[in-house]
Amino acid sequence: MFRDMRRKDQVLSREECLAVLDRGTSGVLAVQGDSGWPYAVPLSSAYGDGKLWFHCARTGHKRDAILLEPKVSFCVVDRDQVVPLEYTTYFRSVILFGKARVLEDPAEVRAALEKLALRYAPEDSEAHRAAVVEKELPAVTMVEVAVEHLSGKEAIELVRSRHALE
Repeated sequence: MFRDMRRKDQVLSREECLAVLDRGTSGVLAVQGDSGWPYAVPLSSAYGDGKLWFHCARTGHKRDAILLEPKVSFCVVDRDQVVPLEYTTYFRSVILFGKARVLEDPAEVRAALEKLALRYAPEDSEAHRAAVVEKELPAVTMVEVAVEHLSGKEAIELVRSRHALE
């Protein structure tokens, strides 16, 4: 169903992919947009237990696209170092594929929004986080992506430097 990566020597392990998802503060969601045109949008997310969560408005392009076609992909770039003299970049990135669903159950919506809040404000007090979540609940739509495939790749130069350190 999903293609194997051509450059096997550049593949990140599952653990490395999860670390990239954990470090990344934003990613790009790709959906099938209006009239079949691809629509890619940067967003904040939280990942855990094979699922990705993000929020969107109650109405809009992203939500409409997901309701029409739940298959999505999400990409996080962990490193992108331009190396001018080599005419390349030293990159590391992860892409996941999954099926998105707009959460309707109030308990699921609250739990997903709490995960997102905790992801971006881990030092905040539980009481303040709960108050912010409560305030935002009426205006937000939460989406959950059940991950079906996850892969990562890094520049061969990073692979070589990692192996040199081992």
